[in-house]
Amino acid sequence: MNSLKKQNAILGAAFLMATSAIGPGFLTQTTVFTQQLLASFGFVILLSILLDIGAQLNIWRILVVSSKRAPIIANELLPGLGYFITGLIVLGGIAFNIGNIGGCGLGLQVLTGLNPAVGAIISCFLALFIFWMKEAGALLDRFTKILGMLMMGLTLYIAVSANPPIQEAIIHSFMPTVFSAKAIVTLVGGTVGGYICFAGGHRLLDAGFSGTASLRETNKSAVSGIIITAIMRVVLFLAALGIVSGGAILDPSNPAASVFKFAAGNMGYLFFGVVLWAAAITSVVGAAYTSISFLRNFSGWVDKHHQIAISIFIIISTLIFTFLGNPVKILVTVGALNGLILPVALAVILVAAHHKKIVGNYKQPLWLDIAGWLVVAVMTILSILTIKDWITGLL
Repeated sequence: MNSLKKQNAILGAAFLMATSAIGPGFLTQTTVFTQQLLASFGFVILLSILLDIGAQLNIWRILVVSSKRAPIIANELLPGLGYFITGLIVLGGIAFNIGNIGGCGLGLQVLTGLNPAVGAIISCFLALFIFWMKEAGALLDRFTKILGMLMMGLTLYIAVSANPPIQEAIIHSFMPTVFSAKAIVTLVGGTVGGYICFAGGHRLLDAGFSGTASLRETNKSAVSGIIITAIMRVVLFLAALGIVSGGAILDPSNPAASVFKFAAGNMGYLFFGVVLWAAAITSVVGAAYTSISFLRNFSGWVDKHHQIAISIFIIISTLIFTFLGNPVKILVTVGALNGLILPVALAVILVAAHHKKIVGNYKQPLWLDIAGWLVVAVMTILSILTIKDWITGLL
């Protein structure tokens, strides 16, 4: 692999992970929690970034060192475990993709006035087109990079226009006045939970990275993915904080759109349409690619005809959206559910890191072990608190 192709693959995997995370739910979650926690939401973002890095570095490194996808690693640890995790990932991927394809429809509605169902179908065909191109992998990398940079640029403009209280945000990012376990679980779940934490790692494997010789590139790609996601999260947080600090009341049915419109009027609303569609369509391809990658090792047909399998996945998500819709509450909840999957998936990887039949002579750095198990412990505790809150709310 030549140097340019290698760098494109490294950055492409980072953007695949980042844009998989930056979907309609990401926009909604960030805005909703900023409205609830105000400047203290900065602390939640900071803590979630640290947890994200601890989780992602462990997972990507073991995938690349072992040269195996996650379900194979899980099955080698405990027969059947890979099937269980695959089931969780695929179901979570479909749930997320319902919101993603819905976001595509809503984004095009903002830009063109089309019915969301029509916009969803158009976006569905575009996603299918990407995967049916001859150089689908390279096109996927370029597609996610271009739209990822477009999203960040437009959102930065909105953040500047919103005139946020930056000093207050910095202070409360280190000294919060309020705290939310649900917000942390949701953010970590929405960033590296469910299928997302494996997206870039599986992409690196498919691009030819494997063994300990690829660890440096793996580290660079994994951390880059988190940084890209964090930049977008912080910029959107500042935009929302500037608006709500000014006393604006956000529309509960579409809080993120309210931020863009309050900040820059009708032009801001059009910018929101572009950002929403870009976030949604990149998440559609990311969810489909990664979810099907979990099935490829268990089905010769899926491995041989993965383009068809990805197409079916996207089409099913599109059909379900037309019947279920895309409410705000579902988007926030799905992010939290992905956070509940993360401790299980990460614990499997951490145990696998010390099995010679999986990683050979690779020695897991102690600090990565500690960081990984810390993430498992913190996310398990916070997930239990979140589940307790859900049960309390139902009673």
